[in-house]
Amino acid sequence: MKKLEARFNIKFKDLALLERALTHSSYANEHQLDSNERLEFIGDAVLDLMIADYLMGALPHATEGEMTQTRAKFVNEKALAIYAKKAHLDEYLRLGIGEEKSNGRQRPAILADAFEAFLGAIYLDQGLKAVQKVTDEIVIPEIKLPSEEYYRDYKSQLQEWVQSDKRELSYVLIKEEGPSHLKTFTIRVYMDEICMGEGIGSSKKEAEQSAAKEALEKMVTAHDQTHL
Repeated sequence: MKKLEARFNIKFKDLALLERALTHSSYANEHQLDSNERLEFIGDAVLDLMIADYLMGALPHATEGEMTQTRAKFVNEKALAIYAKKAHLDEYLRLGIGEEKSNGRQRPAILADAFEAFLGAIYLDQGLKAVQKVTDEIVIPEIKLPSEEYYRDYKSQLQEWVQSDKRELSYVLIKEEGPSHLKTFTIRVYMDEICMGEGIGSSKKEAEQSAAKEALEKMVTAHDQTHL
């Protein structure tokens, strides 16, 4: 933990907050500890604020809707997992035995939650200025020079595609398989009552993105064929 503090030049007043931020529920259950889920909740809000503050200055002529869409690209699971790896949080995660054996340190869902919890712990212990130091180093450079594949939000793209027709989208969990430390989710996306795509992932968010991607691909193909 000391190396992680040194990495960002932060000295926690309450080191237990940092330890909790890196404690996955699998480890917490095995050792009767608090997991990082509550810290994840506040970290999510803090990260939204940091990115919104940056976009207000970086995009002076953008509308509220445009800034909301831009922010969404940089707070999805893939993006958060990248931030966690840049911060080397994967090295400090406390995982349960099963999660450790199943390569949990590389699971995007776990990494994403840990990064949000990490920011939440910093905020509670050090305040917003310390959070901004971390986001300026880890997050903002990714916004300035994004890798499109990492940050593509298929759900938002699909929503934009169908909203002009006043259609409604819904994501339905079809199947949930596997032990608690290695679950697989299958989700279908429906436009009104029509199934448009199906996706599988290690988290519901990942499965939803996969389903939205398949739906987009079908819609693009159909659009191209009608314009031949």
